[in-house]
This record gives sequence, structure tokens and C-alpha cells, in this order.
Amino acid sequence: MKKKNFVTLLMSVVGGLLFALGMCMALLPEWDAMIPGIVLGAAGVLVLLAMLLIRRKMDGKPAVKLSGRAVGAALLGLLGTVVFGVGMCMVLVWDMMIPGIIVGIVGIVLLIVLIPVCKGLE
Repeated sequence: MKKKNFVTLLMSVVGGLLFALGMCMALLPEWDAMIPGIVLGAAGVLVLLAMLLIRRKMDGKPAVKLSGRAVGAALLGLLGTVVFGVGMCMVLVWDMMIPGIIVGIVGIVLLIVLIPVCKGLE
């Protein structure tokens, strides 16, 4: 295993675990740990962002440069993820089965649209 792959693996696991544990702490009322959960989740996100920058440096690539297309794709991905999450909440938390499924499908469609936006149509 190459060094860059091992570093990516380690940082991804640590960042993912920190983020997941932080979200559990923040969102499970039984744990009663909202503020520490937010802090731990934010630490996980920072580790994952650092992993992205370190991986690019180890690959010999320049720092991340954002273009208009990249920003648009990121916003579309964020919108699709939020819409999909709202659909899941409607079904699982708010007992709104049919509207939640419809909203979730709209979120999935928004995420599928990311493929041609990022890769382009051939």
C-alpha cells in the first residue's frame, strides 16, 4: 500500500468516526450532548477537509481551485442532499409517508443530475 493511500485511509476513518459520533451525540435526545456533539462533528469535518488537502499535496496536484461550474455543482449537490434528507425526515419522523417519498425522490433526481453536470454529456 502506498503511503498516500494509507494516510488517506487513516484520516478518512478518523474523520468519519468523529463526524458520525458527533452527529449521534447532537441528534439523539437520550445522550443529551448537543453542544459537545456539534463540536465533535465539526472536528470530524475539519479532519476530512484536511485529508482532502493532504491527499492533493501528496499527489503533487495544486491546491483546490474553484471554477463557476464547480461551485454550481457543489450547490446543486448540497440542495439535493438537503431535499433528500427532508424527505427522509418526513417519512421517518413526521409520519408523512407519501409526501416524504415524493420529496425524497426529488432529492434523488437532483443528486443524479450531478453526474452530467460534473462529467458533462458525451
